[in-house]
This record gives sequence, C-alpha cells and structure tokens, in this order.
Amino acid sequence: MGGEAEPDNAVLFVGVSLVLGIASRHLLRGTRVPYTGALLVLGVALGSLEYGTQHGLGKLGAGIRIWANINPDLLLAVFLPALLFESSFSMEVHQIKRCMAQMVLLAGPGVLISTVLLGAAVKLTFPYNWSWKTSLLLGGLLSATDPVAVVALLKELGASKKLSTIIEGESLMNDGTAIVAYQLFYRMVLGRTFDAGSIIKFLSEVSLGAVALGLAFGIVSILWLGFIFNDTIIEIALTLAVSYIAFFTAQDSLEVSGVLTVMTLGMFYAAFAKTAFKGESQQSLHHFWEMVAYIANTLIFILSGVVIADGVLQNNGHFERHGSSWGFLLLLYVFVQISRVIVVGVLYPMLRHFGYGLDLKEAMILVWSGLRGAVALSLSLSVKRTSDSVQPYLKPEVGTMFVFFTGGIVFLTLIFNGSTTQFLLHILGMDKLLPTKLRILKYTRYEMLKKALEAFGELRDDEELGPADWVTVKKYITCLNDLDYEPEHPHDVGDEDDCMHIMNLTDIRVRLLNGVQAAYWGMLEEGRITQVTANILMRSVDEAMDLVSGQTLCDWKGLKSNVQFPNYYRFLQRSRLPRKLVTYFTVERLESGCYICAAFLRAHRIARRQLHDFLGDSEVARTVIDESNAEGEEARKFLEDVRVTFPQVLRVLKTRQVTYSVLTHLSEYIQNLQKTGLLEEKEMVHLDDALQTDLKKLQRNPPIVKMPRVSDLLNTHPLVGALPAAVRDTLLSNTKETLRGQGTTLYREGSRPTGIWLVSIGVVKWTSQRLSRRHSLDPILSHGSTLGLYEVLIGKPYICDMTTDSMVQCFFIETEKIEELRHSDPSIEIFLWQESALVLARLLVPHRFEKMGMHEMRVLVAERSTMNIYIKGEDLEVEQNCIGILLEGFLKTENLTLITPPALLLPWNADLSLFGLESSDYCHTARRYQVEARARIIFFDEAEAAHLHVQTSASLPQGEPARSMSKEHSGLLSWPESFRRSRGSLGLAAEMLPGGLSSRALQLSMYGGSVVSLSSGQQGHRRQRPRHRVQAATTMTNQKKHSSSYPRMPSISKERHLLSVQSEGSNMKRVAALPEVDATAPAPAGAAQGQRRQREAMNLQEEYNSSEDSAGEEVIVRVDSPSMLSFRESTAVPPPQEQ
Repeated sequence: MGGEAEPDNAVLFVGVSLVLGIASRHLLRGTRVPYTGALLVLGVALGSLEYGTQHGLGKLGAGIRIWANINPDLLLAVFLPALLFESSFSMEVHQIKRCMAQMVLLAGPGVLISTVLLGAAVKLTFPYNWSWKTSLLLGGLLSATDPVAVVALLKELGASKKLSTIIEGESLMNDGTAIVAYQLFYRMVLGRTFDAGSIIKFLSEVSLGAVALGLAFGIVSILWLGFIFNDTIIEIALTLAVSYIAFFTAQDSLEVSGVLTVMTLGMFYAAFAKTAFKGESQQSLHHFWEMVAYIANTLIFILSGVVIADGVLQNNGHFERHGSSWGFLLLLYVFVQISRVIVVGVLYPMLRHFGYGLDLKEAMILVWSGLRGAVALSLSLSVKRTSDSVQPYLKPEVGTMFVFFTGGIVFLTLIFNGSTTQFLLHILGMDKLLPTKLRILKYTRYEMLKKALEAFGELRDDEELGPADWVTVKKYITCLNDLDYEPEHPHDVGDEDDCMHIMNLTDIRVRLLNGVQAAYWGMLEEGRITQVTANILMRSVDEAMDLVSGQTLCDWKGLKSNVQFPNYYRFLQRSRLPRKLVTYFTVERLESGCYICAAFLRAHRIARRQLHDFLGDSEVARTVIDESNAEGEEARKFLEDVRVTFPQVLRVLKTRQVTYSVLTHLSEYIQNLQKTGLLEEKEMVHLDDALQTDLKKLQRNPPIVKMPRVSDLLNTHPLVGALPAAVRDTLLSNTKETLRGQGTTLYREGSRPTGIWLVSIGVVKWTSQRLSRRHSLDPILSHGSTLGLYEVLIGKPYICDMTTDSMVQCFFIETEKIEELRHSDPSIEIFLWQESALVLARLLVPHRFEKMGMHEMRVLVAERSTMNIYIKGEDLEVEQNCIGILLEGFLKTENLTLITPPALLLPWNADLSLFGLESSDYCHTARRYQVEARARIIFFDEAEAAHLHVQTSASLPQGEPARSMSKEHSGLLSWPESFRRSRGSLGLAAEMLPGGLSSRALQLSMYGGSVVSLSSGQQGHRRQRPRHRVQAATTMTNQKKHSSSYPRMPSISKERHLLSVQSEGSNMKRVAALPEVDATAPAPAGAAQGQRRQREAMNLQEEYNSSEDSAGEEVIVRVDSPSMLSFRESTAVPPPQEQ
C-alpha cells in the first residue's frame, strides 16, 4: 500500500517504541530483568513480525522499515552524542580522576588485546576464509562495550561508586578507541596501506585531536554560559547544541573521534560547569538529560532488535546454506567472554595498583559487565552498507555475517550477562549493606517512629484533623509497625570491638562530609560563594572522603594550596609587571582565600549541628565533631589575619553576600505572593524582572576592593608622615611599593643592607641565629614599623631575617636616599636614630618590649627616653632600673672587653635571667663603660616602660568587650569606639606633644591619617608630662666642655593643640567636629596664626563634608568577626568639652 511508505510512519514507530519502553520500565521495576534487555527482545519481536509476515504490521511496519534502512552513520550521529554527553556529564569528576588510569588501561591496551584475540580466534577457527584485516575488523568493532544495564543495576543496588565509575568510564573511552581501531582496519580492508609510523600518527591525531577539540568546545561554551543569567531554557539548550556540534565537527570536518570529543566535553562540563547550574536549573538540567538518555536508549535498543531480526530473516537463505553459523555465533560468544577474562587478568596487577584498586570480586563483575550494544551494531551496519555497494574489497556475504555475528553478540551479552549480573552480585555478597549502615537504618526508623508519635500528639489537638480515625492511620504506616527490637544507638558497641568502632568513625566522617558538601551547595544558591570557589570546595570534600578510613577529617588539606600564595606570586612580585596589575592579582587571591575560609567554617558548623541533632552526644560523633573543630583553626586564623591587615577585603565580600541575599529574598517574596494569589502573574513578572536586573548587575559589576592610595599610605606611615613636607615629597618619588604574600623573606641575616622597608599593612616576623628568642613568644612587628633602618644608618649587615607573617603591603627605600635624608638636617638624623631604636629594642630585649604595642614604644622613645652622644674618653654609668642600647660607636668595660654595636647595656648588678639574656654575647653589665670612639646611646627607664604599658592598657574602654584578636596580632592597634565619642578616653593621646618629629610619628602611629593639627591658640589639656631621670656620669675634668650629649625632648607646652580624629578607611573619612567660632568676638592679641590655622581646618572639614563619603546618613559596616556583620548609623563626633 502506498500510504504505508509515507515518512510519517517513522513517527509512529517512535511513538510505539516509547510506549513499549514505558510499559517495560513500569512492569520490570524491582525485578532482575534488565530494562534494556527487554527492549531488545521487543525489538526482535517487532522485526520478526514485520519481516516474517510480509508487511503484516501495516503502517507500523512501514515505519520499522524506514528506521531499519537508516544510514548507520546517521544513527550514530542522532543517538550517540546525547548518550555520551549524558553519561560523562553525570559522572563525578573526582571519581574520574582517581579511576582515570584504570579506565585508560581498559580502553587502550584492553581494546588492543581484545581486538587481536578476537581477530585471531575468528581467523583461525571460522571457516569463512576472511583475511587478517577483515578478522581484525570484526574483533575491533566487537571490542566496544556498552554496559548500560549493568551500570544502572549497580547504581540501583548501591554498589561501590568506584566500580560503577570504572565500568562506565571504560565504556565511554572504549567506544572511542574501538571506533578508532575500527576506522583503521576499515580503511585497511578497503585497500589503504599503513606502516607502523602511519598507524601511530593516525591513532595520535584521531585521539589527541579529539581531546583537544572537546576541551576547546568546553571552554568556549562554559564562557558563553557565564553570560547567561537565570535562563534555564537557554542553559539546557546550549548543552544539547554543543554536544551535537562538537560531534559533527569532529567526525566530518576534522576527521577525529567524535566519541572522544563528546566524552571530553562532558567530563569538562562535569568538572567546571556543574556549579553553574543552581537550584531549579540544576534539577531541570538533570531531568532533561535523564529524559534524553531514556528516549535514546529506548529507541536504539528496540531498533537494534529490529535490525537483528532484519539481518536474520532477510538473509534466511544464506543461513539455511550455512547452518553452522548459529554454532559459530555461540562459539564467538565464548571467545568474547574469554577475551574479556584475559584482558582483565593481564591488566589486573596494574588495575589493582592504580586509583582505588580492584579486588577479585570487583574484577569478576568487571569481566561479566562486558556487554555489547548499539555502537558495535551500528559499525556492523556500516560494514554491511559498504559490502552491498559496488567495490572489490568486501563481498555482500561478509556484511551480512558481520551484522549477524554482532547482533547475536549484542543479544546474548545483554540477555545472559545483563540478566544474571544481580545474581552474581548476590553470590559475591556485594549487594549487602555494611553493619554500620544497618545500625544507622534501624536507628533512623526509631527516630521516624518518634517523629510520627509527635505528629500524632500535635494533630490530635488540631480542631480540624483531630477527629480522624487514628487506628486506621497507624495501619497505613506499615513501615513502622515491625519495630520489635529494642531501640539501640548505632554507636553503642563494646569497647573490645575496635573494628566496629573504626567502621563507625569512618561512616560518621563520610556523613559529616556529605553534610559539608550539601552546605556548600546551599551557599552557592544563596550567593555566599562563587562558582569557582564552589568547585574548589566540592573537590576538597571528594578528596577527603577517600581518606576517612585511614585518618581524621582532612578536607582542609585540599584547600590550603588555594588559600596560601603559590610560588609564582613571588615571581610576579619580582617581575617588571605594573604594580597595579600585581596588586590586582594579589587582592583577587586574597578574596578567594576569604571566600574559601568563610565557607569552610560555615559549612562545618552547619554539618556539626546537624550531626549532633541526629545522633546526639555519642563518643563517635563527639570525636568527629572535635576533628571538624580542629580543622577550622587555620581558616579562622587566616580570616583574623585578613580582618586585621586588610579589613576592606572582608568588608567587600560581606557586602556582596548581603546584597545577593537581600535580592534573592525579595525575589522569593514576590513569587510567594503570586503563588498565594495576592499578585497576578504579570505583576510578579514585572517586579521580578527588576530584581533580576539588579542581580545581573551585581554579578557582572560587583563591589570591588579599593586599596588605599600609595600616597595616603605613605603619608600615614610614622616615618614618612612625620617628615617635613619638602623632604617628604622628595622621598615619596623614590619609594617602591610592593605587596608580599605570607612567608616571603624581605631580607636575610648577614646580607648587605640595600635599603629600608616601611610596613604599611600587615605584620612581619623576625628570626635570628645570634639574637635570643628564648623568651620571645610572638616575635612580630606590626604595621607602621620601619625595618632595616638601623643597619642602613650604621652600615652593617642585617642583624636578623625578616619574613612576612601575613599579607604585607610595604614600601622600599634605597640606602642612598636614606643617607641623603640623614644628612639633610640634624633633627631628621636624630629622628631616624629614634625610629631605628624602636625595632632594635624589641629585637634585643623581647622579654621586655615585645608585649608593648608599636604606639606604646613610640611614646617610650619620644617622651620617656634619653639619647646621648659621647666622645672618646668619656666614662658613663647605667643607673638602676635603666636599660641602655649602644647604637653606634665603641665602648670598653672595666675588664677591657670591647663592646660593638648593637649592644645592650645594663647596670652592673642586673639579673640577666629577668631579661632572658643569660648567654647573650650582645648584653653587657659593668659599673662603668669607657667610650673608645664616638658613641650614641639611648636610655630607657624600665619602670617607666612597665608603667606606660599598664597606663595604656587602662586607657582602653572598660565597658566594651575587646575585639577578638589572634595572639600573634595582639599588639596591633585596635581603635576603640570611644576614641570617637569622648575626649576623656584618649588616654595617652591627650598627653601628646604636637611639635617634633617623634611626637608627630606617635600621632600617626595611633591615629593614622586622622590627625589634623588645629589652632595652637585653642585650649586643650594642660597636663605636665612625666619625666624620668637617667643619669650618665662623666669623670673627665671638663665635663661640659667635652660632653656632646643631646638634650632630652623639649618639655610640653602650656597650650596644647586639639587633635581632630577621623576613623581610618576610605569609607569612614570624617573630621571631628570643631568648637564653634564666634565671628563677632574680637580676636585676642597674638592669636592671628591660631585663627588662620582654624580657618584652614574648617575649610578642610567643609571639603570632607562635600565629598561623596559624607553625603546623607552614613551607614558603617563593621566586620567584627569572619561570620558576623554589624550595622550602625554613623553619628558626628561631638566636639570635645572644655574641662
């Protein structure tokens, strides 16, 4: 009938095939019969009815004939890309990485061995007089495995993931390599010749070119995917389109393996694009590809059955003449199984060694899972199509036998191997649950019973549902009716059962890590972490799960390398790249580290709480929770270091997270309004579009970290900012900025001093072979320190190693520039020596000075120390409770011991053990010291130093809890809130001398760039500075004539400048409110200069008030801890009240 040959009949066959597939899947669920095997049998039945009854199926038969006569290449092009992409995309990347060596062994050498064995067996035992090339061609196409039924069964039974990954990964690679081997022998059969070099070249180009092409398509499509925002349809369509385009480009345009191309593409997506799909998009993508794979498998297996029936019945005369072909088919099935045994047996030592390993039971399943499928059948149809055409190389009978043998092997392996795999798993005991999982299941059922009883109690009190028939309700909940055993906690095992205890620990670690991974997915959907960060975090959990049986939780180990700065960052810092570019990459790395650490701590906190809620306070759970807590120490320290050194980085990260969270919450709110009927769909879409626009803007133009300007950082550094403006500007032009990662050495002990380092942000740690560190608990120097200055001034090698202990932003000034600065003015030289004494005192006497903050050291040096210069021949004496440091020159003790700088001078009866200097060669005690050469010495009163530290600590506000700081950074300046509220809590700041370089440096050390000197005529605190007395006695006859000792710092003036204080940071610039000036009041005599300075300060305040930062009501975001934000409205600082 002419109507039966219409193309529309092909659609009828598709519909009928899907109905048969649905029925098979529905009826066979829970049975041992594989779904694909049933489809193959149904296909054979349909083909037999059509080809055995001469068009007995009518229009359906016409559709069957259309599909049966389809071009085999088209068959592969239609079904194979979807199946390959779905299989590779659904695999776990970590499992692939661990099992890659095993998969390559089975798909590479394994295919080669199988091809040779099958080809030799066919050549030597079959009576068809085929050539070696033809026999190897059949062996090659029969080497392509298709264990769809086995993989589905393994996943359903919950068998080990590694076994499923090996079998499925081998199948993916096997298809590619088998097709490559088939193409090689196919061309040889058709008359082309290859030598060994040509074969190697062909295999390399086809395989390596396919991998490269798959990577290229993956990179381009994922980049494109990054520009698609919350459009599930486009995202899914892109994955479908790119799989087919990649396959077509590989097969037809570049003539490389399309199978390997799509497999590489799918694995690349699994590695880098899974986190690009969030929430509903991920579920939609998963369901879409499951549906595509289901439809493709249904059609391809029914069609395979039709083709097998067609090959047998259409060539019935051939098989009647060669009745032995059925026997050789069975013999070929035996050969296929033997070759599989040989392949696994030969490769077993290596399979056992690589990846997760392989035991004998798993090896037996691997042998039995060598099913053949649609790929082998399609290749055999290609051979038949070629043999039916006019060519001298292949006879039509050869093509017929290829289809017969291949179809028979597909049928036999799928029916016998596929249907008996579950039985084999049961015989080997691989379908049983572990004792730990059984105990958890029992425990969970009792927990379910408790929840059910709680629900019953609550629902009985419900006005609407209370009258229900509760006896009938209980009858329907049959899953909880057979709990006849006593409730038992899964971890209640005897102390002598160490094996069970270890298994419980392993099981709970895996469950906690599963909870951590689930928390990462939740944070990704909430916008707390980026896609790149999520990939890193997920990978760390996967790697840790492999090690839980032999060690404690270790997912943090996989994150360390992503938090710490790698070695190539040091190369970037030494390179000639622009500093801004290097700073950009460094800040990006710092942001990534903060994301990782914050997400790690939050995920573990969530997982610990869930584990405790589920299992209670058992010993095993407590052990795992303690392991989780211990793992977070380094992450907490990293965030604390960043909070102290680079708070703007954490502030920007929290800002992004809060913005994303608020926008997504609003989106969910309006969607709920639409679901409840309060908003119409058009209204909801209108509002949601506006929110999506904001989310897209946040994603593409997020808030970025704005690093302070170099000039601002330098001007607020105590050394540079205290210098006169003319000198400072010259120095700024010769300063080199650098950003150094943690663990970078700035200079080494004994090396020639090339310059000084100004630490602007961060902390450094010193180590020395000569200096004593026995009593140094935290040998660190914080921001505001000047490193290497003493060595530059004295011209000697560096006395210690200086290594960064956090991310450090610092500036380098060459020795020549410091020498020019030193000789420019005597007062500047004095200031430089005082600055060098700050660091030197902490290096020589850490037991006394390292507990003091840098601002306390500056108070000590600027106001409570004496620096004298002595000429040759003078004698000096160090009084009790005093400490002297020889900065330059030479001294001699009474026993003629020569003292070279730097040296510590103590009174003759000092107890060195109190200083931790019992065996130091730079510490000296003597009644008198004689000057051998011009010497510069600075003296400290030890009592004053201790009193200063106590006084400064007492000046901190008592009503507020101190900020949490790590022990290493406890000496850093933490600005008390009350500094901006009242004048009374300024403490030592109120005793500052506004004039003088050291006093200016002290102000900058405490308040950074917020110090603004106002009118000297304004009244301030009138408090006399305490003075200490350190006497240096000279025994020369003409003391005043020969002594060149410098005087102390000038005494404090009667009138003090009022300090105007603003908080540090570009978003918190604000000048303290000034006392109102009555313009009508007459100016007092001699106050003209004070009025001029006051007008300048008021103009400066107006300039700040007109800036963007001061517009409107300012909201300050304060990051007090890595996981908490506090908001408060900023208020103007009230003007100081006159006392």
